[in-house]
Amino acid sequence: MPLFEKKPDKTKEEGILTIEGDQEVSRDDIPSELVVLPLRKTVLFPRTIIPVVIDTPRSQKAVEKALAESRFVATFMLKHKKVPEVLTPQDLYSLGTVALIHKVVPVAKGAQMVALQGAMKAEALHWDVRTPIWRVAVRLLEEKVSQSKNTQALTKSLINVAQKVIVQSPFLPREMGVLLEQLEDDPLKLLYTIASLIRLKAGEQQKLLQFKTTEAKLRYLIRLLSRELEFIKLGGKIQSTVKEEFNRAQREAFLRQRLKAIKKELGEEDPVESEVKELQQRLRRLKLPPEARKQAENEIKRLETIHPLSGEHQVIRTYLDWIFSLPWNVFTKDNLDLERAGKILDQDHYDLKEIKERIIEYLAVRKLRQDLKSPIICFVGPPGVGKTSLGKSIARALGRKFVRISLGGVRDEAEIRGHRRTYVGALPGKIIQAIKRAGSNNPVFMLDEIDKIGADFRGDPAAALLEVLDPEQNVAFRDHYLDLDYDLSRVMFIATANVIETMHPALLDRMEIIEIPGYIEEEKVQIARQYLIPRQIKEHGLTGRHIKFRDEVLPVIINEYTKEAGVRGLERQIAKIVRKVARQIAQKERKTATISLRNLRKFLGPQKVFPEVKRRTAVPGVATGLAVTSAGGEIIFVEATAMPGRKRFLVTGSLGKVMKESAQAALSLVRSRAKKLQIKEDFFDRNDIHLHVPAGAVPKDGPSAGVTMFTALASLLSGRCVRNDLAMTGEITLSGLVLPVGGIKQKVLAAKTAGIKNVILPEKNKGHLEELDPELKEGLNFVLVSNVDQVLAHALLPANN
Repeated sequence: MPLFEKKPDKTKEEGILTIEGDQEVSRDDIPSELVVLPLRKTVLFPRTIIPVVIDTPRSQKAVEKALAESRFVATFMLKHKKVPEVLTPQDLYSLGTVALIHKVVPVAKGAQMVALQGAMKAEALHWDVRTPIWRVAVRLLEEKVSQSKNTQALTKSLINVAQKVIVQSPFLPREMGVLLEQLEDDPLKLLYTIASLIRLKAGEQQKLLQFKTTEAKLRYLIRLLSRELEFIKLGGKIQSTVKEEFNRAQREAFLRQRLKAIKKELGEEDPVESEVKELQQRLRRLKLPPEARKQAENEIKRLETIHPLSGEHQVIRTYLDWIFSLPWNVFTKDNLDLERAGKILDQDHYDLKEIKERIIEYLAVRKLRQDLKSPIICFVGPPGVGKTSLGKSIARALGRKFVRISLGGVRDEAEIRGHRRTYVGALPGKIIQAIKRAGSNNPVFMLDEIDKIGADFRGDPAAALLEVLDPEQNVAFRDHYLDLDYDLSRVMFIATANVIETMHPALLDRMEIIEIPGYIEEEKVQIARQYLIPRQIKEHGLTGRHIKFRDEVLPVIINEYTKEAGVRGLERQIAKIVRKVARQIAQKERKTATISLRNLRKFLGPQKVFPEVKRRTAVPGVATGLAVTSAGGEIIFVEATAMPGRKRFLVTGSLGKVMKESAQAALSLVRSRAKKLQIKEDFFDRNDIHLHVPAGAVPKDGPSAGVTMFTALASLLSGRCVRNDLAMTGEITLSGLVLPVGGIKQKVLAAKTAGIKNVILPEKNKGHLEELDPELKEGLNFVLVSNVDQVLAHALLPANN
């Protein structure tokens, strides 16, 4: 029989290579060492013949070598689909099949088709890879077939399932089912023949070869064929369903066209058609970005095919209305007159030099460079200092539209990025809604109360804002509802917050922080005189002729009726006075009113705020500290007392973990200085000490009260009072050092408001102190300390006092 022929013999019915004169191969014919022929995605089963295309020079040389020797090769399948650059024996399965080469037929340039007859299953024992043509020593594995009833039943079941697959599959000839019945007496050849003909995955073929018993192979192949049969049935069902849907759609389209023709003859206008025409006209008039225009065109086409009473029709119409109403290319021109902007800011707000300078600087740079990206500014300060109204003034100075959203209590990410259109009642997020309200794509956009965003199972809104507040990313902000890129790079975002500790770190990094700590008494007087009083007189329908405030009245209102960093409470008290005067004028009880110290109590009632520093520090064990809260800077009183007991140390006042640790460190420092403070040696053994920070319902935390706690304990145990005109702040260490703290400006402001004359600060906060305005430092004496001994030297009065 010739080894090389031009064409292999094929049968049209089976579609595989058929070899005339198949050889019977015995175990003794197979050499113990064979040439290796790797196969890709194919497993050669014993007692079957398959054609294999060989397209690599290495494999072709291996076939030539095997033909020159014994015509036997050892075939093993590659473990991976992709052939590695450097092939190793570990890349091949160790279990394969010894094959006899029948024919080699050239089929294309550089490729050959080799007809292989599977002889016996073999296991690789030793690989010889010293030459490009590998060899392998194999152990032949003879497969025995059990003649049990179980095997016979499984064989019949396999034939039954295989015939069903053949009938259902359009790719297999019906005559194949008769061929399988002829192999019923040889289960092994039957299952290998079926496995070669039916499309199985390469991994499944290898697994089938690896089973040791015929029963296991039969069960596994039956399971695979049953799965294939289900896939074929499901595919047919899907195809018939698709065909029915297509026929129905064609019928509806035909009827719709007929309906249009009938309405046209009757002179009636189709409401859907008129709506589509209107939308197309609106689309032509608008200058939309290419992506938005294409999306709108697609949605209008969909609208044509949907009944107007359908819910989907209204969803598409709402979506198109949002696209058409957004200011894609509408923007206001910035007024770059620096002098005019400065006047507007001065008219609306007193002082705030840093903020006004920052806005003027932005306008100046914008005047020189038109494509400047808008800054992301965050105003941080206590309530009532004018953060929100400052945003409106900035918009007026720039000549831009102003829009504001409140983020307090927002917990759903979808409120920022919008809901997807799959949800019922879906809408865009707050950002896109506000841009629509503004009617311009470059407004001043205020994000109010950004520090009060929450996070829960619905997502983190702060994370959604990261893209919005990044000038490098917000050029293509994508709202979930619109699903289109929207350019937010021209928007000037201004955020407001009371504290920065609760804000997302990444969000904080994207913003330029400008602190507004609060106002001193002189500033509040000027704000009241220039802004608050004229505004309240106007809002209550009066004029300057009806009511006048004496100069000495305003400081009294500020100090005796309000206690705040801002001016919101001050404006309420002024409004209360103006309201009562308006009533008297309306009832014709008087024509004019002058508010003086003599009649102030008649309008506001008795004094509401009393200075407590002198009264609180009149006994040993009380020290005045400085703290920063969400309402601005405040003074706090730390109280300590002793009682007979067993060396217990109690700390109360709703304190956090850090503050409790500071209290423990303060006690240790005092005990270490017991001799210096003239404390009795047995005092700590026979007494309990209780440290309390009043306003116990208000949570407190932070290390900056360490100096105050130490001073209060030292005062108690030494019997020496703390100076009543002194307040302090600073963190302490067990070695007695005083470390720097934050919020110096707010704390100094609180001290000045409370009438404090002397302030103890950490020495390392000297730089922060130099940055403060001279007006704020006026009348205050600052003591800079580096250790607690210096604190005691300045804070405690002599023992005889």
